[in-house]
Amino acid sequence: MKILLANPRGFCAGVYMAIDVVDQLLDICGSERIHVFHEIVHNRHVVERFRSRGVRFVESIAEVPENSIVVFSAHGVSPAVRAEARAKNLTAIDATCPLVMKVHAEAIRYAKRGWQILLVGHRDHQEVVGTTGEAPEAIQVVERPEDIPSLVIHDPEKLVYLTQTTLSLDDANIIIRALKKAFPKINEPPTSDICYATTNRQTAVRAIAPEAGFVLVVGSKNSSNSVRLTEIAMNDGTPSRLVDDASELDPAWFEGVDTVLVTSGASVPEDLVHGVIETLIERFGGEVEQRDVFDERVEFGLPGTLRDLMREKGIDPDTRRIRIDREADTTAWLERKHIPNRTVQVSIRESEQ
Repeated sequence: MKILLANPRGFCAGVYMAIDVVDQLLDICGSERIHVFHEIVHNRHVVERFRSRGVRFVESIAEVPENSIVVFSAHGVSPAVRAEARAKNLTAIDATCPLVMKVHAEAIRYAKRGWQILLVGHRDHQEVVGTTGEAPEAIQVVERPEDIPSLVIHDPEKLVYLTQTTLSLDDANIIIRALKKAFPKINEPPTSDICYATTNRQTAVRAIAPEAGFVLVVGSKNSSNSVRLTEIAMNDGTPSRLVDDASELDPAWFEGVDTVLVTSGASVPEDLVHGVIETLIERFGGEVEQRDVFDERVEFGLPGTLRDLMREKGIDPDTRRIRIDREADTTAWLERKHIPNRTVQVSIRESEQ
């Protein structure tokens, strides 16, 4: 079997940061209990691993004892949640993805100008809940084109759309086109709100899937971007399955299949992908071909709130940075496992992005 391994895949920079925030807190806070508001990211394994280390996940600030530490997840929170945390004298560490912060800032700016905002996304998704909370009087959520006739618009010239960062480009564009048809003068954000990592992973699947007989997406079912990757492959005609880990693989899926594309959602630890690859190699033999579509090598520092806490505890935050180099790390792992492999650079035409 040939395994086509998509690069980029897995953790985006924002997820790396959020998970590293909790790791750093566990390291520097000793026996002090760490609370996280909502799941830190939408992945079952990540959450369970932190629970096993004593992290407590809560769905309400009321569940957090006064004077405790609370982490806001990568999906962001509303001002009301921040106010609740201050009222309980909590040490709030903000692990919100910077791209989600961008959407929050846009919502605040447009609302202050007296504009109405149409937020394209899933109404119950934590990111959408947090963004809506920034300007609830100005925001209406649009989940599908069928929602448009019920919107209440006061001035079509003072109207703008924003989007949930983890949406499928295809899904978002269907709704955006419908909005533009209904409101020809609607404005758009200065730059796309769709996360670059979400876009890159979707583009990689779309580019590589036609070469495969089957697509495996590693990710949890409550991960919006993981579900979208599965749908993109299927919509383009390649059978696809979403699995949490190697234990869910069904040998019947691979009957008559000699090429499999493996990728993963933006909240997925790389060791779960490794487990899938090892299982496939053990069962079917073969080689791994890394397909490099976009270079996402990143190095960055920690959030300001965590840096402040570190200084309070006598730790220099500049000594702790986060590095991402997926292709090099994967090659090293494949070599250690003696799995035949090579890397192929993939060029994407602008029309395919």
